[in-house]
Amino acid sequence: MPERKFFLVDANGKILGRLATQIARILMGKHKSSFSHDKDTGDYVIVINAEDVRVTGKKAQQKFYFRHSGYPGGAKNVPYLKMLEDHPEEIIRHAVRGMLPHNHLEDKIISRLKVYPTSSHPHKAQKLEPFPV
Repeated sequence: MPERKFFLVDANGKILGRLATQIARILMGKHKSSFSHDKDTGDYVIVINAEDVRVTGKKAQQKFYFRHSGYPGGAKNVPYLKMLEDHPEEIIRHAVRGMLPHNHLEDKIISRLKVYPTSSHPHKAQKLEPFPV
């Protein structure tokens, strides 16, 4: 079992896509010398202030999150601004999940991502390291 570290990320004022790529690298373990595509060697990432993440250009007005219930007529489009208002942690989780490899490790990897809308989080007991940018 690899030694896993906990990294704390403050999303306040950060751009969503650039932040998501850096988080995905840490979750997959690409920053370690023991990285392998078929092994789960990544670390934990705790993201705070998810409600303060930024997007560039006109994405705030034009971006939609699509989901489908599986039933006829079950398509839902949720605008970015509504998602930011209701579930800001899902914005970051969705962006990071899209940057992970879509294989049998995806669910294990994304389970190590903890996202909180404000600066309070229940991970005070872990030794949190600053996020390597």
